[in-house]
Amino acid sequence: MNFSWRRARSVALKEYKHILRDPFTLLVTLVLPLVFVGFFGFVIDLDYKHMRVYVRDNDQTSVSRRFLQEAASSGYFDLKPIHGQFQLDQALERNDSPALLVIRRGFGKNIRAGNPENPGEIQLLSDGTDNVQASIMGSYMQGVIQKANAVFAKDNPDLAAAAAGAGERIRSRFLFNPELNSRWFIVPALSTIIIGFLAIVLTALTVAKEWENGSMELLLSTPVRPSEIVVGKLVPYFLLTFFDVLIVFVLAIYVFQIPFLGNFLFYMVACWVYITGALALGLVISVVTRQQQASIQFAFAVGLLPSFIFSGFIFPIENMPAFFQYFTALFPQRWFLLISRTVFLSDAAPATLATALGAIVVFAGAMILLAVEKFKTDVEP
Repeated sequence: MNFSWRRARSVALKEYKHILRDPFTLLVTLVLPLVFVGFFGFVIDLDYKHMRVYVRDNDQTSVSRRFLQEAASSGYFDLKPIHGQFQLDQALERNDSPALLVIRRGFGKNIRAGNPENPGEIQLLSDGTDNVQASIMGSYMQGVIQKANAVFAKDNPDLAAAAAGAGERIRSRFLFNPELNSRWFIVPALSTIIIGFLAIVLTALTVAKEWENGSMELLLSTPVRPSEIVVGKLVPYFLLTFFDVLIVFVLAIYVFQIPFLGNFLFYMVACWVYITGALALGLVISVVTRQQQASIQFAFAVGLLPSFIFSGFIFPIENMPAFFQYFTALFPQRWFLLISRTVFLSDAAPATLATALGAIVVFAGAMILLAVEKFKTDVEP
């Protein structure tokens, strides 16, 4: 018996009516993307700002005060001056600040002298219990120092010449995300999480519910082939999940003002393939577990956790041990996240992302074949 689109369409129509009668499915489909975007886009900000820093100014000159003004105007630091050893000891004991900035005596004198062998000295003591914040704080302070040096150079010809020479040697520029805005980094990747979790949950839970109710056995007893069941199940949920992708896309462009510089058609094709693979994986989970409680647990394990841990969404893959760098290649979340970020923030040619798209195609094809095989096992005892 050959594949029949008429039978597949009948299964899809049945699933469509089931979705309309299930308000929970519609609620999850419409609300969950907004929750994800709101939580990650507005709440999570990887940019450290207004970090409280205690300041001990032992120089007390106009130059040191000018430097502190530059540090405060950067927006990264909230400076709290302390005076005397007693206040310094109290600040260290309370541990309510991630850093202490100390300006040494003679800072202003050395700056005015413009002697590179005897520069003005400052010391930043950071709390190493939060190594990420300490590292970022050091980078921010280096930026403040460079800005302050440019200001001081205007009043000192010797410093101006030195600054000009340094500027000719090194010029920094950030491509694709010039302001290093963390929202530009996070929001384009949200499609990976939404598809990787929502698509799996939708098919895994609804089909597992049919197993529990006994309606799936009735469907398998009909002349409908396993491949037709898989296609009929995938189509309605494909449209629902793709609608969620469009929601995230519109919010990214018009709410977060994130540019889209890549090939839109290529991005849509990648979304379609990734959605298909995630939905097919949900079908496999439903066939294996046949219980809603077990299905949701599996959906979390294979849908949500890889999206956070093995995709590069939060933890850079390049910083992982070599074994785990290769291990992440097994998860399509890694490849789709690479595509999403690249097409949003750069105009890279689709050919440069062919490997990533190919990996997603292989995953989707494997999941569809596995779902058909699992259904065939139930039809042919």
